[in-house]
Order: sequence, then structure tokens, then C-alpha cells
Amino acid sequence: MQQLRKRRIGLLRGDPSGIGPEVAGKLLDIPQIRESADVVTLGDEPPGCPAGKASAAAGRYVLDSLHLACEVIRRGEIDALVYAPLNKQAMKMAGLEEEDELRLLAKLLGHTGYCSEINICGALWTTRVTSHVPLSAVAGLITAEGVYNAARFIDRALKDSGTPSPRIAVAGLNPHAGEGGLLGTEEIREIGPGIERARAEGIAATGPFPADTVFIAASRGDFDAVVTMYHDQGQIATKLLGFDRGVTLLAGLPVPITTPAHGTAFDIAGKGVASVGPIREAFAIASRLSAADKTP
Repeated sequence: MQQLRKRRIGLLRGDPSGIGPEVAGKLLDIPQIRESADVVTLGDEPPGCPAGKASAAAGRYVLDSLHLACEVIRRGEIDALVYAPLNKQAMKMAGLEEEDELRLLAKLLGHTGYCSEINICGALWTTRVTSHVPLSAVAGLITAEGVYNAARFIDRALKDSGTPSPRIAVAGLNPHAGEGGLLGTEEIREIGPGIERARAEGIAATGPFPADTVFIAASRGDFDAVVTMYHDQGQIATKLLGFDRGVTLLAGLPVPITTPAHGTAFDIAGKGVASVGPIREAFAIASRLSAADKTP
């Protein structure tokens, strides 16, 4: 019988001014992690950046690490990537022009298809129509096409991960999901038609539901996923449901890429108290979702 090779998982230490290097080191100290996969630590040792604050030097280290990771992915040398938390302010200070690391990774990998963040908290998955944009811009970016794409995207991702018939709730944008048009019309003009298009393709999407109650239903198991309209609409809910186990999946790219859903935690950087739990969960999901060729 042929022996199946281990998955090859790349690991980035994240922003050196935050807790990234600490939690990455703690992850590597877990025997089960080293036994479950071939972990490839990418990048140089973190530079001497000031702890607990954003800096251009830390941002440059992160950008260099991401560029290296993409080179390794393009060469087919890893099956998935896990990165410790980054700081977008530091990355912008170092010259990041894209909206976030997802858009940067897509550009570096030459990926032109649909991709988005999926937040995972236990059995509940969430994605969003808009992401790292100002709140003032959100309403103008909500389209039926965007809602449809998000529902189709998370439906496919859940099926790929082993959920055969995902149940997807779609949140509204306005209070009370617009109250029939009294509090806004995006639900009528864009969100509803986007849901109907998804349903016409056999996707079990329903809504739009009021955003302040949809996660109550989802947390009790009524849905497998929630599509939200903007960043904090889903992030606040999922972090309250499980901040110590939340994971962000950068889905749609050539390999699975995951990171803990928490941030760089500048307030505890350098104190040695950061929990390894979230990055361990990110590693487990990346390993499970990786499309590794298991031949010798």
C-alpha cells in the first residue's frame, strides 16, 4: 500500500509588532501540528519593530512575506497557507494600494475570478457583499449581482467542505430589513432579486432577514451560513459567538488561505499571554480544505 504524503501548509508569522510571531511559535510547539502536516515557515525572522504599534517597517515585513508566499504557491510547493494576524494600517503605511490582503493576494496570484472572505465560527459560516470599504459607501455597492454572487459563492464553499445542502440566510441592509420599503428600499430593489436568482439555480437562500435577529436563528442551527451586506454586520455577530475560535477563510483563490479572525492585539503584544486556539483552528481548517495531492 502506498503511503500518502502529508499536506504541506505554509505559515506566515504576521505583523511583527502584534501577537503574530508569538501565536505562530506556539502553534509550531504543538506536537500534533507537526505530525499532521509538513509545516513550511515562510519569511525571515521578524525585524525589530516596536511592539504594540503600527509602523511602516512592520507593514513592509508583512508585504514581503505575502509576496514570498505567493511565489511558493505559484510554484506548487504548498497546499494551503495560514497567516497570523496582519495590520492593514501598517500595510498601507508600507505602500499597500489594494483594499486588503485578499485583493493583494488575488493580484499576486493572477486570480481574476470571484473571491471573498468567509468567516467561520464552529459550524456557522458567513460571507458578505461588501468588505473593507467605508460604511458611507455600502448602500451604493449593494446590487442584486453582488448578493447572488455571495450566496452562490458560500453555497459552493460549503458543499466543497462537506455540507451537501447548505441553508443560507441573507441579511437585509436597513433596520427591520427595510420594513417593506419604509426604512429603505435596497431589500426590494437589489437584495430580494439577488436571492431569487440564487434560488432559481437551486441554492437554498432565503431572506432578506433583519440583521439584528438573523444570527439568533443561525446560532441555534436554523442555517449553515449567513450572507451579510457589510463588514461589521457579520463580524460583530460571529466574534460574539466565538471570538476564541473564529477563523477567516480567503476563499476562491488557488489554495485555501486562512487566518485567525482576531486582530494583531497590540495591547497584549510581547506579554506572552496570547491564545494559540484561533490560529490552531485556522490551521485545522486550512488542512481540511486543502486540495493536496495525497500521492507519495
